[in-house]
Amino acid sequence: MALGAQPADVMLIVMREVLLLVTGGLVFGVAGAIAITRLVSTLLFGLTPTDPLTILMAVSLMVGVAAFAAYLPARKASRVDPMIALRYE
Repeated sequence: MALGAQPADVMLIVMREVLLLVTGGLVFGVAGAIAITRLVSTLLFGLTPTDPLTILMAVSLMVGVAAFAAYLPARKASRVDPMIALRYE
């Protein structure tokens, strides 16, 4: 913001970074979960190991929680006065 960024730009940058990390984690997590389905198939009652609805719901929940967890610091970062932030540095 000290260099001319708008509060919405700061918020977008923070949210993009967090959601990029979450997306990478979800890709590796879902791939790993599908890879080990044979090991856990005996523990799943009433579900197939690659049930798309369950995977979609888990992914949606993770993205929702991560977006909410990223929104709070992003909102705070977008409201900080640049001069006060630079003084602390």
